[in-house]
Amino acid sequence: MVCTMPFLRALLRTARVIRHTPALSTGLPADHAVLLDAPDERLSPALVAAAAGEHEPAAKLLATTRDTAEWESRDRYLRRLVAFARNRDGWLGDWLTAAPHDPDALLVKAQLAVDRAWESPARAEQLREVGPLITAAAAGDPRDPVPWRLALDHARGTQAAHTTFEALWEQALQRSTHHYGCHVAALQYLSAAWYGSHRECFDFAERAAEDSVPSSLVQALPLRAAFAMLAEGTGARSTSVQEDRIDAAADLAISLSAAFAPGDPWPAEVRNLLAYVLVVRGRWGEALEQFRRIGPHAASFPWASVSGDPLGRFLEARDTARLRVASATPLRRGAGRGPARGHYA
Repeated sequence: MVCTMPFLRALLRTARVIRHTPALSTGLPADHAVLLDAPDERLSPALVAAAAGEHEPAAKLLATTRDTAEWESRDRYLRRLVAFARNRDGWLGDWLTAAPHDPDALLVKAQLAVDRAWESPARAEQLREVGPLITAAAAGDPRDPVPWRLALDHARGTQAAHTTFEALWEQALQRSTHHYGCHVAALQYLSAAWYGSHRECFDFAERAAEDSVPSSLVQALPLRAAFAMLAEGTGARSTSVQEDRIDAAADLAISLSAAFAPGDPWPAEVRNLLAYVLVVRGRWGEALEQFRRIGPHAASFPWASVSGDPLGRFLEARDTARLRVASATPLRRGAGRGPARGHYA
């Protein structure tokens, strides 16, 4: 007698997907409406002007973030402007010619030099040559922690000793105790891929999150530690303790995400990372909820780390989460039962 149970299960899964997938699409923007690394309303005019060869809007934007001590925004805008300048830097050259001692121009120049050196086969040597540019950027405004984030990245690439890194870390903390970018730079130095271990990485991240202020992005630092472990492919053979730490990091990030409105571009990168980790952990219902909260704001990180097509990988993961939840949802829900959730829904 032929066993029909596997066939019946397959039929039920198909029926569930057909029945529930349309409803589970509610709150998810259409694929064509999702944008990768879309600039916000402050950054967009600066990028448009830079494309036309004009540096003044970028200069004004970075000067404003410095004057108002918006260090997190300053770091984000810096990275986006430098990403643009890597292929089109004429506007930056004009800016430096017009204002060679402008601390904002010096910061962009230093970040661009570090990014280019980082891609060189002779990375450590090239990075050492750009060290004076970082020093000049740090001297531009002694309050600014962003050049010290750059110095921490530079130290990692030049194989700096722990004592050197600790001294730079102390300088960064003196300027901003909870600066997310500096914390990420320190976490990367402590990761197993560089000069530490998964345990050191998690220990640092969890302590930093405990000490952070409410709604600080530093609370997402354990999620970065979880990603570092998963990205190395160690998740499948990790211990139960490590898996517990990964899930606890995701739980903390879920709480952080809930503190911001759905569709808010500010926590978009954290939400993208959270969705990735939840997908890897098979927490499909929670992953789908984060995709709803992300809205149209797909981010290169972390998807570019696992695919040459980050937007396509984002959309694929979103569809997978939706289909997984649909296939696990009963055809007829009982009273008081909601959509399937949990780690393996």
